[in-house]
Amino acid sequence: MDLGTHLASKLEPFVLMSKSAKGAAAAKLVQDATSAHGVYVFWRVARVAKYPGGTSQVEVTYGISGRCQSLFAYRTYQDYLQHRDALPQLSPTQITKLKHLSLVSFAMERRILPYSDLLQALQISTIRELEDLIIDAIYLDILRGKLDQKEQQFEVEYTMGRDLEPDKIGAVLRSLEDWCVRPFSLIPTVLTQRNAMHRSQTTGSVLTTLDNKLSSLSSQSVALALAEEDHTRILTTNLKDILEKQKENKAAGKRGMAGGSAFRKDRDDDMDVDDPAESSKGKNRKYVVPYDSLFTRAASYALQGIAGDGIQAAQQQTQ
Repeated sequence: MDLGTHLASKLEPFVLMSKSAKGAAAAKLVQDATSAHGVYVFWRVARVAKYPGGTSQVEVTYGISGRCQSLFAYRTYQDYLQHRDALPQLSPTQITKLKHLSLVSFAMERRILPYSDLLQALQISTIRELEDLIIDAIYLDILRGKLDQKEQQFEVEYTMGRDLEPDKIGAVLRSLEDWCVRPFSLIPTVLTQRNAMHRSQTTGSVLTTLDNKLSSLSSQSVALALAEEDHTRILTTNLKDILEKQKENKAAGKRGMAGGSAFRKDRDDDMDVDDPAESSKGKNRKYVVPYDSLFTRAASYALQGIAGDGIQAAQQQTQ
């Protein structure tokens, strides 16, 4: 709920009485309204209208009481001190209310209210008394804020509005018109800033993509180098193994050839057959079949299932 909206119900009885109040009754009505608890707006009671010479209708109708109501509607406690002789004597309740209204006026102008300025403007001697006044105003729901005792200041968060003087209505309207036009005038600036921000974000995105790509390429290059190194090491190892096996095979082959030659020499010595005394020429010449050939043929006949002595059959065939 907005500040001060519940105060309208407390003002309503005085509005109804102001429609018929005249003379002393009207003056009494002003006195009661400015002293009533919870009443902080007075324009519906005053119905202020300027007359030539700067005199308001309230002042013409109610005299000193009218000036008192104008004080509570638009002015501050400092104005009361400056024009005390032209105003009626205020009661303690009225003075407290005027100080509350002065706090509202100060809060409408500035967000930070130093204690030193408030003490001087409200003629208060101690900080404790000032803080009590501010706390009462907060409980009355006419302003909101935070007491900062460390910094000796009051931080305004929100405040109600006061009565608006007739000669200031034009200025308020112009301010509202400027406020309505200002957003449209700011559109080009906002668009320019948005485009610049978009370009900056695009550039940042491109740079980030490039960095990621470079990092990926670097990682791939390192991986390829490691794979090539492993391949070269394995290939070198395999080549060494092949060369060693070739050397071993050659050495084994030489040993086998030497052994085979010796074996054949021994076998030839064992199988030498004495030649007959007679001449090699003649019709009784015998053909000597090598032993290994006979053995091979015998094995062949044996495998084929020929009955009888395989070796004899082979000899008969050769003869």
